[in-house]
Amino acid sequence: QVQLVESGGGLVQPGGSLRLSCVASGSIFSINDMDWYRQGPGKERELVAGITSSGRTNYADSVKGRFTITRDNVRNTVYLQMNSLGPEDTAVYYCKADVRNIARTTLVVWGQGTLVTVSS
Repeated sequence: QVQLVESGGGLVQPGGSLRLSCVASGSIFSINDMDWYRQGPGKERELVAGITSSGRTNYADSVKGRFTITRDNVRNTVYLQMNSLGPEDTAVYYCKADVRNIARTTLVVWGQGTLVTVSS
């Protein structure tokens, strides 16, 4: 059993910043890619940013230069630093990880999501 738990969401004013965290726990052997997705009101879920186990990153065009994804492989944690937030960033943010468990089975695991609301 592997779980992802996100935290750090909340209400922020336009132009503000938030830092999301996602911790993986359970029967983990290794974690490959870790990603952040989001789903805004009335929108489909979209990839925001991803990071490989070696630290290579990729970003959606809409967040390049404003968001930064990092990870701590010792703590099995991925972060998303979000700056210059605008109303268009309002969404539920989900963490996803490609995990190999102790049985060496590869799993795709999702967190429960954390709500980010950008509003004055």
